[in-house]
Amino acid sequence: MKLHHLRNATLVIETEKHVILVDPMLGKRKTIPPFTIFRYKPKRNPLVALPKNSREILSTVTHCLITHLHPDHIDKAGEVFLRRKSIPVICSSKDEKELIKRGLNVIQTLEYWEPQKFLDGKITGIPAVHGYGFIAKLMGNVMGFHIELADQKSVYVSSDTIFTEHVERVLTELKPDISVMACGTARLDFGQPLLMRMNDILKFAALAPGKVLANHLEALNHCPTTRLQLKNALSDHGLLGKTAIPNDGECTEY
Repeated sequence: MKLHHLRNATLVIETEKHVILVDPMLGKRKTIPPFTIFRYKPKRNPLVALPKNSREILSTVTHCLITHLHPDHIDKAGEVFLRRKSIPVICSSKDEKELIKRGLNVIQTLEYWEPQKFLDGKITGIPAVHGYGFIAKLMGNVMGFHIELADQKSVYVSSDTIFTEHVERVLTELKPDISVMACGTARLDFGQPLLMRMNDILKFAALAPGKVLANHLEALNHCPTTRLQLKNALSDHGLLGKTAIPNDGECTEY
């Protein structure tokens, strides 16, 4: 199995049979307004272009998973790509109507903690809490995915979440071989962080039974945590050996 990290949370899971795109933010640099004006410099998003090899990676996509509707997970260019190729989309039942309205080919919807058949295996929708305190309500619903395909390592895409009992349950009960965690510690101009603080990132990495892939880094103006900061923190806690922090366009093989 190969995991191609494109940018931010945009990821491609490639096996011999299937190529699954997750959360396509495919637009050019600076096509989305800043997410924060005062707390961090008001730069337009994304801060970086898609890597040069992204077109080649995207050309083989067979299915798409969408965790939630924020523009850094599905933007206009992502929608155009999915529509143009009529790529089958799998999402939360809460997002189905909106994605159909946008002209996407939604073939399967999930409820939290209810496993369903998916390709030659199964998929389970996992609750994700997008922020500490009241901010999570404003951020709306988010769904992570636990994916088990035939003869492949299992993958947990935790999506935009803080550390919760649901996250803990996946790591301890479902025991994914690979866990993808969002590490940018995003913040708006008000409220607490929208993603795990460093202590929770370290807790997640320590509890994960297999390998960890860190994403949601250095692509948006409201995500202050850098790859280097994350690397140093993981290294200090003896967790760097099990954690990949890929650069944009990098492929990690499992």
